[in-house]
Amino acid sequence: MTEEATTGVVPESAPSPAPTPTRASLRSRLQRRVLVPLALTWLLGSTVAASVAYVFTQRAFDRSLLDDAYTIAAQVTETPDGEVALNLSPREIGAVLFDQTERVFFAVRRVDGLLVAGHAGLPVMTFEKGQQWQFGDHHFRGLDLRVVTLLRSTPQAFVVVVGQTVLTRSQVLQRLLALAVVPQALLLLLLGLWLRHSISDELRPLAQLQLALESRDSSDLSPLQVLAPSRDVARLGDAANGLMARIAAGVQSQREFAGNVAHELRTPLAGIRSLAEYGLAQPEPSVWRQQLQRIQQSEQRASHLVDQLLALARADESRDGLQLRPLRVDELVRELLLRTLPRADAEAVDLGAVGLEQPSWALGSVALLEGLLGNLLDNALRYGRPADAGTRPRVTVEVSVEGAEVVLSVSDNGPGLAPGDTLREGVLSRWTRGDAGEQHGRSAGLGLAIVARYAALLGARFALLPLAQGLGLCAQVRLKAAPPLAGLG
Repeated sequence: MTEEATTGVVPESAPSPAPTPTRASLRSRLQRRVLVPLALTWLLGSTVAASVAYVFTQRAFDRSLLDDAYTIAAQVTETPDGEVALNLSPREIGAVLFDQTERVFFAVRRVDGLLVAGHAGLPVMTFEKGQQWQFGDHHFRGLDLRVVTLLRSTPQAFVVVVGQTVLTRSQVLQRLLALAVVPQALLLLLLGLWLRHSISDELRPLAQLQLALESRDSSDLSPLQVLAPSRDVARLGDAANGLMARIAAGVQSQREFAGNVAHELRTPLAGIRSLAEYGLAQPEPSVWRQQLQRIQQSEQRASHLVDQLLALARADESRDGLQLRPLRVDELVRELLLRTLPRADAEAVDLGAVGLEQPSWALGSVALLEGLLGNLLDNALRYGRPADAGTRPRVTVEVSVEGAEVVLSVSDNGPGLAPGDTLREGVLSRWTRGDAGEQHGRSAGLGLAIVARYAALLGARFALLPLAQGLGLCAQVRLKAAPPLAGLG
């Protein structure tokens, strides 16, 4: 006996997955959206056409029936003894009421109901005051009749009743409806087939786009070839290609970031490991301390490198959806200088500012402007040291307004760039160091590349300018001026 049978517990079955809802195709949805209103319009039009055909058919036949009643009434005379009589023989009455397909009945009665001539049993309808004739539908001798009752007052009051079967009326109405409705139904069917074919042709580029996307692997981010006959499908193809381009740029940025980290951190990490191994191999505590200080310096350089790599990656990612707004450049520069003063004092650098007493507004982003100025200050503090050891390093930040631009400059009195560095754009590229960087043997050449990238995102112009007599360097960024915000100017 199994455990389930012993305990009487029935194991629960795994819940079956919910069925995927069946969705109609876009082609069928479009056909329904077009054909259903057309079918309703056709139905309404057919109903109106049938109503109009019925009314006018009834009027035409009723007028003929009334004419027959008038013809009979014209032959009613008064006899010498004051009675009402019909002066028509049966043969003449047959000629007057002759119809090839319908049966016609008549009766002439006095107002008191006495039958003068014709068929007994034909109903006489009541009249309202001033009414001379009236139509109605009746059943007589097993037949459906259309009956008209005519009231005449000369030579004395009498009533003429004429009834006619309705076979011809029904046939004429059916023919009118067939001629009005059937062609429209055929046209609706042809329109449906034409719409199906046309919609299929219009949707074929979407099917091709779907097939192209499904047949690609994750590494293929090249643009799609979309042959679109309509503007909407072309826009969809452009949007898909734009998305592919953004994904490709993001993947490329990730690859570059991963490659940069792997390439640039290999050297400082290997140096840290070598310093640690050397220190552990030495018995003297003084050597340990010296090695630990070197490890600390290497770690600081590695941390600075990681910060620059992350900043550059964030700059590459922020190119989409970046919104610029008016900012007070002088206030931002003042706050950043206050945060940088402790480092400048520790490194014995004379850090100053010019032009912060006047408000200056520019289009920008706080994060990008802080990153831009922070990297310029870091670059100046690292490499803006004069060759003469007796000269104190000096870094000056200046903010000025020139026309439609706000000029942000960071100057130092260091060796600057050699003529070759000034002329070649490679000094602004990643992993490139000028002569001062080669001389100091530090940094990975990312600071100015970050500044150039931030300036491009801000729509600003960035340039490196030599100072007078070639002593020092001026890093200049020209931002787009902006009107001050209301109440903050």
